[in-house]
Amino acid sequence: QVQLVESGGGLVQAGDSLRLTCAVSTRSFSGYTAGWFRQAPGKEREFIATIGWSGARNYAESVKGRFTISRDGVKGMVYLQMNSLKPDDTAVYYCAAAGRFRYSSGSTTVGDYPYWGQGTQVTVSS
Repeated sequence: QVQLVESGGGLVQAGDSLRLTCAVSTRSFSGYTAGWFRQAPGKEREFIATIGWSGARNYAESVKGRFTISRDGVKGMVYLQMNSLKPDDTAVYYCAAAGRFRYSSGSTTVGDYPYWGQGTQVTVSS
């Protein structure tokens, strides 16, 4: 069973930076695809960033150039560095993982991820 725990959320001002961390508990994290999604009140969960088992990355247009996803396969960690935060970035952020060697370039689809964390709140004030 794969378990994910996010941390690093908080209240910041517009223009600030935050780094979210996702700890993945599995015997070997290598080969897994990981993704970050977010959900604002009254909205559907939306794709933010993904990193495939090959290391390829993909981003939503709304965060491209501001957010960076990375991973440490040895430690079983996934990171989301968020810079130049905007009030529209306010949401609960979720880390997700897909089965080993499923998506070499990552996946932008919620349904492709069977494993999810509990979420961490990010609030950006203007």
